[in-house]
Amino acid sequence: MKNLVKEKMQAGERTLGSFFETGSATAVECLGLGGLDYVIIDNEHGPYNPQSTLEFVRAAKLYGMTPFARVSEISREAVLRQLDVGVMGLVIPDVRRVDEVEKIVEYGKYLPLGKRGVAPTAGSGFWYEDYARQGLEYYFEVSNRETMLLPQCETAECLNSLEEILRVEGIDGIYVGPFDLSAALGKPGQFDDPEIREAIRHIQKACAEAGKFSFIFAANETAAKEDFDLGYGSVTLGMDATILTDAVRAHVAALM
Repeated sequence: MKNLVKEKMQAGERTLGSFFETGSATAVECLGLGGLDYVIIDNEHGPYNPQSTLEFVRAAKLYGMTPFARVSEISREAVLRQLDVGVMGLVIPDVRRVDEVEKIVEYGKYLPLGKRGVAPTAGSGFWYEDYARQGLEYYFEVSNRETMLLPQCETAECLNSLEEILRVEGIDGIYVGPFDLSAALGKPGQFDDPEIREAIRHIQKACAEAGKFSFIFAANETAAKEDFDLGYGSVTLGMDATILTDAVRAHVAALM
């Protein structure tokens, strides 16, 4: 079990991913063939469940892309079932309080960090993967190390508690949802507003000072470049549906 996104970021390399919304395993394969580092299977806004997520996880791994997922809610079931089908990183939306983050670790990490439920599932090859055949202690150690938990900073409460959240052991970094965060601060989509720009800078700086990873969503290439320039270690560029639509529209504009 190796999380290639975490490995690259620990080495100081930037990573690039996209959200997955179209519901086709073939589309996941195409994103991998295109050179993305990861895909986030969207169980919050997308129409997915653990069974469909499992198919997309397999497609991502086929072409060396790390499978992430955004869960639907902060609950044991939502976290556990995504990890059990092989997701290697979780984005957790609508985080507001430190005790919620502590619950995320409890549900998502094995002992001694958390209390994740133990079972042979598809994510570990039903315990036939090499790392799972060397005893539970080693299996827990590898799983905890390679599974990334990323609370999504998209509320004013999360922003105000950011430094305390980053101190929670077992949290690997922060994922910034700039659209919801700007709305929560009363300035939806106003990314040139000084308050919004400062909030986004502040999150990256806080992550760096805490030694944690910083992820952010970017709707287009211009925003993605700006986020990388701010120091974000990873940018999630749009979603498969918009990437496909924009590509087709560009061809139409060039030829018609």
